[in-house]
Amino acid sequence: MERWSIKLEKEYHKFSAAHFLIFPDGTAERLHGHNYRVFVDLSATLGKHGLVIDFKRVKPVVKALVDELDEHWLIPGEHPALITTERADGVVEVRYLERYYAAPKEDVIIMPMNNLSAENLSTWVGRELRRRLAEQFDDLVIAELSCGVEETSGQRGVYHYSADAGDETAG
Repeated sequence: MERWSIKLEKEYHKFSAAHFLIFPDGTAERLHGHNYRVFVDLSATLGKHGLVIDFKRVKPVVKALVDELDEHWLIPGEHPALITTERADGVVEVRYLERYYAAPKEDVIIMPMNNLSAENLSTWVGRELRRRLAEQFDDLVIAELSCGVEETSGQRGVYHYSADAGDETAG
């Protein structure tokens, strides 16, 4: 079977965000930030005009997605030991074991995942990208999609989707 793909590795497909990772033994990193970069590899059938999808049409979708995450504190909303509470004054309180943090609600995004790893971020970005592409481009049939989220140069988590394998859930 023949397949074609496009690869996006644009410098502006980036976002800066704060997080901390919680390890299996219960310890956690200090609150810190990364300048994340997002990489996309999209495979589909070649359209009648010789395109998988026009780069001009897909780049803004990725850009909009990363812009929504930019300059936020990302919190794993599904971690069993991490508790978030929104106060009436618009402040989000975060408690993990003996740690306590508070930040304005507009600075915080509670993510639907159990930990803020590069792997979980790449899964969320990849699935969200698939959803948005399906909404905007009804003629695009994605065969495979890989989405990498790089937290530091040379270190990234990668999500892989294959239409043949179906849709697995994670983190």
